[in-house]
Amino acid sequence: MFRVFRVFVIFVLCLSAANVRSAFAQQTHIVVVTGVPGDQEHAQKFDKWAKTFIDAAKTKDAVPDANITYLSDKQATKVNLEKALNDVAARAKSNDSVVLLLIGHGSFDGSTAAFNLMGPDLTAADYARLLGKFTTQHVVFVNTASSSGAFQQPLAAPGRVVITATKTGGERNETEFGQYFVEAFGDAAADRDRNGHVSIAEAFEYAKTKVTQAFQQKGLILTEHAMLEDGGDGKLASAVFLGTGRAESALKVDTSDPAVRALVDERDAIQKEIEGLQLRKTSMDPAQYDAQMEKLLTRLALKTKALRDLQAKKDGKP
Repeated sequence: MFRVFRVFVIFVLCLSAANVRSAFAQQTHIVVVTGVPGDQEHAQKFDKWAKTFIDAAKTKDAVPDANITYLSDKQATKVNLEKALNDVAARAKSNDSVVLLLIGHGSFDGSTAAFNLMGPDLTAADYARLLGKFTTQHVVFVNTASSSGAFQQPLAAPGRVVITATKTGGERNETEFGQYFVEAFGDAAADRDRNGHVSIAEAFEYAKTKVTQAFQQKGLILTEHAMLEDGGDGKLASAVFLGTGRAESALKVDTSDPAVRALVDERDAIQKEIEGLQLRKTSMDPAQYDAQMEKLLTRLALKTKALRDLQAKKDGKP
């Protein structure tokens, strides 16, 4: 009987997961930087990519304005970027997500990799030092610039996703990866598991595929090979999203009703517990993990059923 109930619970969860947006972290903090453009054409292009990304974070993933920092033009300096990351480190809570997106040009002289800013640049070693402040948060570092592959090894760490537009520092041609990476968060085609929510892993695969297609259509040899280093045993990038998303929208419920709103909040809180537990799986005793997960799955399934039943009653459905 117990096994039958367990299967039923998991079945209900899987059905709801197809429509419900994940809530991986308590909050997401985003820092977007557009570096030295070189000319007006690139300045406009980089600004467009940055704003496309920020707009998706706000409208599709419910990231509040207060959690987003955008540094561009004369504001994109070493001092300002260091301050922005220090400020985030001071207010970010344990298990929050921190996303740093760099859009612009990069350089690599054979030993030192850098992202080009107004004035002195920050090197890969500098970013490793700054990101080292986030010891309990999940960090996503995305460098869409040329030569960005040289950032992979210095920045790789547990609990951190490192994405670069190139495989090595030697791939110095201007990259197209950034355009497609930011585009992914607004394109339903990027949502491979059809859960209404684009993960970092899905955005990476979408962009990588689009770059390959773009080069093929132009009849050119591929000069950039995007890389993803996952510091979560291969699972972190799939569990990280820009924000919490809007679960009530995916569930098609009326949150103007206090009772419905309360159930949505309770359900989202359980979902956060589940995804936090999933990331701790490798460090837990298997039996303890299974027991805790089963309790959470049961609670989530029952809460989802209660929410759907309440909404159906409001809609006058049997």
